[in-house]
Amino acid sequence: MVEYNLSIVIPCYNEAEGMTVMHDRLAQALAVLRNRGRVQLVLVNDGSHDGTGQLLEQTFGNWPDTVIVHHHTNRGLGAALRTGFAHATGQVIVTCDSDGTYPFSEIPALLDRLVPGIDLVTASPYHASGGIENVPVYRVFISKSASLCYRVLVNPRIHTYTAMFRACRREVIEHVTTQADGFLMVTEWLVEALLKGYRVAEYPTTLRVRRYGQSKARVWHITKTHLRYMAGIVQRRLFSQLRTNALLRS
Repeated sequence: MVEYNLSIVIPCYNEAEGMTVMHDRLAQALAVLRNRGRVQLVLVNDGSHDGTGQLLEQTFGNWPDTVIVHHHTNRGLGAALRTGFAHATGQVIVTCDSDGTYPFSEIPALLDRLVPGIDLVTASPYHASGGIENVPVYRVFISKSASLCYRVLVNPRIHTYTAMFRACRREVIEHVTTQADGFLMVTEWLVEALLKGYRVAEYPTTLRVRRYGQSKARVWHITKTHLRYMAGIVQRRLFSQLRTNALLRS
């Protein structure tokens, strides 16, 4: 079996409009990354109905070290990421948005933060050195509010819990379990890694408005899933504290 230093996982859902741009920017980024080592590209078509699956095959089907996987129906971002992880063989795994929210050209800078002693690096526009560019105010408010809650519940050092642009060591993927199939999985992956004691660093960068296509996020549904997950974290914390107190009294 071929051993890869790096696997890049990109979920795609109804991305036909931006396929040409995605091709050109990925080609430029991979040319740089392959100077560092062997790179595998994993593209997951999550049940698109606009021809994305066929375009992925036509556009990337003859690229070396590339795997294209198709879901017959739309299963959600989290499910698409887990499918990508199942096909990724790299020692380091990077996850990217397909729409240009975070440029592929920033992958080397993201990887530079994955130094010895760090297990996962996540993009962080809400870091003091990060930024936001032309993103609708309501989306920033919801995302930033969720991240603030997770800072209180989990780890105050991490400013952004909702960005999918990440790099992590294979061990994290193999040992962190996620349940959510939708957008919540991105946050769940980071939270569960932190709760297991994995060391996380942030990559301060700029969150940009989607450059082509339309957002698939259903804001109210995503908000409800976050609230339920937060409630679960609180319950776990309380149960852990009660168990600790009981052991101390015994």
